[in-house]
Amino acid sequence: MKSINAIIVEDNAFMATVLHDLLLQHPTAITVAGIATSGKEALQLIASNQPNVVFLDIELPDMTGFELLQQLDDINFQTIFTTSHSHYAIKAFRFNALDYLIKPIQENELDEAIKRFLKSSGNSDEVKNALSNLELQSVENQKLVLATQSGTLRLPLKQITHIEGERNYSYIYFANGSRELSSKNLAYFEEILNDKSFFRSHRSYLVNRYHIETLKNNHFVLKNGVEIPISRRKKSEAYNWFFSIE
Repeated sequence: MKSINAIIVEDNAFMATVLHDLLLQHPTAITVAGIATSGKEALQLIASNQPNVVFLDIELPDMTGFELLQQLDDINFQTIFTTSHSHYAIKAFRFNALDYLIKPIQENELDEAIKRFLKSSGNSDEVKNALSNLELQSVENQKLVLATQSGTLRLPLKQITHIEGERNYSYIYFANGSRELSSKNLAYFEEILNDKSFFRSHRSYLVNRYHIETLKNNHFVLKNGVEIPISRRKKSEAYNWFFSIE
């Protein structure tokens, strides 16, 4: 097959060398067109090389990886983000269904990322969705990227009323009365949505503040009439959360 044209954007020389060597040793034909150590260098390298994939450090000396991407008129390559153990960054990647590698990069994890890239056909929609989310001031209009049995959905958070956990999977309920089944458990959604006006009121429920009408009899009553239970151990926290948000 035709060689994959890759660019590495990494300000740590050692990390860049390790990734470069791993890519050259990979059984897939990969050509590393260059290594950029800053966002400014990366923009020049991307413009002159038209890469198929960019391994992008999320934290650069002059800008973040997202700020770099926002400066591009068009994103016609796949992005694989690289990051140290940054909880905030990982939450953002998961919320937007972005591909990422945690440094120091392991050979087996890189191999899986390349396999995903080869299956993706160079689709950059997830990155564009992430940039759109960053530009939105209103959290409820941000779009959650959700892989379901019927395909990939991009759902404005304001459409989601609540999420119900069922063992190792979850049902996502929408304002129009429909629902979608996700293979992700409730803990996964709690992690990526707890700073986006969602609250886990019960071991089986995550509720969206945007859709709550009132709190009554240890239940959140939604605007559509659905009642979401509040567990005894969550009662005080739930009351504080609900009444602290205007």
